[in-house]
Amino acid sequence: MSRITDLQKNLFGGTTSNARQFGMISTLVAIVVLFQIWTDGLTLTSGNLIAVVSQYSYILILAVGMLMVIVAGHIDLSVGSVAAFTGIVVAKAMQEHSLPWPLGILLGLLVGAAIGAWQGFWVAYIGVPAFIVTLAGMMLFRGANQYIGNADTVPVPEGFRKIGAGFLPEVGPDTGYNNLTLLLGLAACAGVVWREWKARQTRREMNADLAPLWVTGVRLAVMIGVVVFATLRFAGGRVGTSLPISGIILIALVLAYSHYTRNTIGGRHIYAVGGNARAAELSGVKLKRVNFAVMMNMSVLAALAGMIFVARSAASGPQDGLSWELDAIAAVFIGGAAVSGGLGTVSGSIVGGLVMALLNNGLQLQGVGSDMVQIIKGLVLLLAVAFDVYNKSQGRFSIIGTLTRPFRREDPAGTAAPPAPASETDKTKVAG
Repeated sequence: MSRITDLQKNLFGGTTSNARQFGMISTLVAIVVLFQIWTDGLTLTSGNLIAVVSQYSYILILAVGMLMVIVAGHIDLSVGSVAAFTGIVVAKAMQEHSLPWPLGILLGLLVGAAIGAWQGFWVAYIGVPAFIVTLAGMMLFRGANQYIGNADTVPVPEGFRKIGAGFLPEVGPDTGYNNLTLLLGLAACAGVVWREWKARQTRREMNADLAPLWVTGVRLAVMIGVVVFATLRFAGGRVGTSLPISGIILIALVLAYSHYTRNTIGGRHIYAVGGNARAAELSGVKLKRVNFAVMMNMSVLAALAGMIFVARSAASGPQDGLSWELDAIAAVFIGGAAVSGGLGTVSGSIVGGLVMALLNNGLQLQGVGSDMVQIIKGLVLLLAVAFDVYNKSQGRFSIIGTLTRPFRREDPAGTAAPPAPASETDKTKVAG
């Protein structure tokens, strides 16, 4: 096998890692390079990157939850309304009842959990399709937001605003950078090295094929290079700004949910339900429990996203949350999720969300009107998926096929993609 073939196969982890995201990562890089040239270098400035994370973190948080909903074979149209409703409830509680802001955050999460339990009950235990339940929820909670807030804006206290508009504080000696951001970057580099070493150790113990050591070195160099570049950009912002608190929340959620979906029984059950609900149920998966959990989880994350947005805006308003669900769904599908469920990753959804965020940001930097921004984003989404589907039908290179091929070979359920089973018994064995 040639070195080029080795590199192509293993650069992003080979058959057992995130090689399926190569296509979207390439698209993301292309967008960054295009707008970096088009905007005379503004795209990758510290101030702009900090602004992108601050402005779009709530959409990326929604994408994390939406990924699990779509993988399970559902859709949630209510997330924008749930976020807006939670925001007005929390803002009112803090303004009119002097609720301390930490308790306000807890209240918001409880509101999201209650809404999720309500919608999850109808989906999981009554059997109403999630599309209908969340469409009703979209109207119900949008109306409730305007009713409770009386269509007015409600300000929130200074402490609460930090979760949406705050940054890591300046501590330690004057290095010209934000020291806490530098420490986080150093920890991220160490985490990348440890994860790579751990993956090689696991494959060695399983007597599985190992990527050539030089390929591992190239992969580590690429990943560490990206981490170092991002760290210096975020740490090098103007004094008082650095990595946003909302970005830290997003990173924590991505790490936690990536681990959950890939390495836990509960996460594997979600993929099993989305792949073949009947076979999963016959294999012992608690179908109702899984459907209830993904709907409830989505509403909790919607509540969190709503509070982050309100904190950044310094007030809750009647227009909060409009079309958020469409952005979250677009991020998930661009990131490689299957419309029919069963396929997709958290990291892929984040890449898809960043594609949309940087596209939107680059067009705004060029002074393109909001109407044209929406038109371009819609066309990009449609053409990207249509082009991929066409190539796949013609037996040509398919981005989504490339993204999902390693996933099919070693998905979160830990099973290789088998040939179509010849009987229901075989289907049950495959799902198990």
